[in-house]
Amino acid sequence: MKKNSWLTLVSVALLLAILMTSTACAKPAEATGEDLMEGVQGEEVTVQKDYVEEHQEALLNFSMDFFREAHKEEGGNVLLSPVSLMSALGMTGNGALENTLKEMEAVFGLSMEELQNLLYLYNTSLPKEDGMAVHMANSIWFKEGGSISVQPEFLTKNATYYDAGIYQAPFDDTTVTAINNWVKEKTKDRIEEILDEIPEDALMYLINALSFDGQWMKKYSEGQVGEGVFVNAQGIEENVKMMRSEEGLYVEDEEVYGFMKPYEGGEFLFMALLPKAEESLEALLSRYTGSALKALLENKQVATVYTAMPKFTTEFEMEASDAFKALGMKDAFDSDRANLKALGTSPIGNLYIGRILHKTFMEVNEQGTKAGAVTAVEVVAESAAMDPKTVELNRPFLYMIVDTKSHLPLFLGAMESIEE
Repeated sequence: MKKNSWLTLVSVALLLAILMTSTACAKPAEATGEDLMEGVQGEEVTVQKDYVEEHQEALLNFSMDFFREAHKEEGGNVLLSPVSLMSALGMTGNGALENTLKEMEAVFGLSMEELQNLLYLYNTSLPKEDGMAVHMANSIWFKEGGSISVQPEFLTKNATYYDAGIYQAPFDDTTVTAINNWVKEKTKDRIEEILDEIPEDALMYLINALSFDGQWMKKYSEGQVGEGVFVNAQGIEENVKMMRSEEGLYVEDEEVYGFMKPYEGGEFLFMALLPKAEESLEALLSRYTGSALKALLENKQVATVYTAMPKFTTEFEMEASDAFKALGMKDAFDSDRANLKALGTSPIGNLYIGRILHKTFMEVNEQGTKAGAVTAVEVVAESAAMDPKTVELNRPFLYMIVDTKSHLPLFLGAMESIEE
């Protein structure tokens, strides 16, 4: 896996009034990161109350398409947060125009308005209970001193839909510390550092950070955890702690089979899938689609399922620009062709996306799951009644955390080696 310096992505939130204050006559924020949005509320938003099936399918297809590219590029234990990626690029898309915008929308299969409405519904429905809590945080950081003029409409829209903090800072070492502290806090210390330095040409960071804390509805007892063997992607046996249980939800289609294990409250599920054929996960991913995943999620079966799942902790990070380019989003990364003028302008040159950085963490044990994710866009200037089933995760498998309403993957991973 590639090790990069980390930023975090964009779910920006500012109001027109705050923008006019912060970019014109306001006192600059302290280097520690004074929140210029504190006490300011976004505008009222009216969006659909229920998910549109076609929109769900489009984003599931994006999730699988992007995961396929990431796994092809990185290999091994890939772990992504599609929701974080959608949020980051969705916010960036509010600043895109013309062909740059068209390419972004084509990648998601939705207009920016449709994507924004769906994510707003998703974010405002997240559970916050003790046994099941998902926290999403958004912020935008821009360089003080007049090197970038941000469009009021861009900030107002993102403030309204994403309730983000906005910070202006000198973009020096103190800003690196401030951003890293923000990310560490919002991910509950699961991602401790996003930046090691700020490049000279960086003018804005749009940040989405999330944390997931879910306790199993049925926790594993001490007697359900024992020694086991996991055969990794290279065919090597690994000694693992295997958690065994009897679950009640089974999934199967022509390509995969697996089980679902609910978290407290029943709104979120952990789903694990094994390929039916004796093949690599990459071979399965080469043909498995979001539409197939949607059908699988909608056709879960009530059944007795004897399961075995290894305890694991995994971390992953990647620079995601190439994967987005492979899916057709190209202009946004081109210093000449990018059109982000609805985001803002700079006297230095044309604005474009320098990097898209993604970093995740997950721990799965007897009690439940703890996870965190950050996605970052760096904007730079041109310089049931069935027979019992058995599912043993003793070889490479796919896994995800999804909610029962939107079916959007909060996390989507491939486990090829427990010891990696």
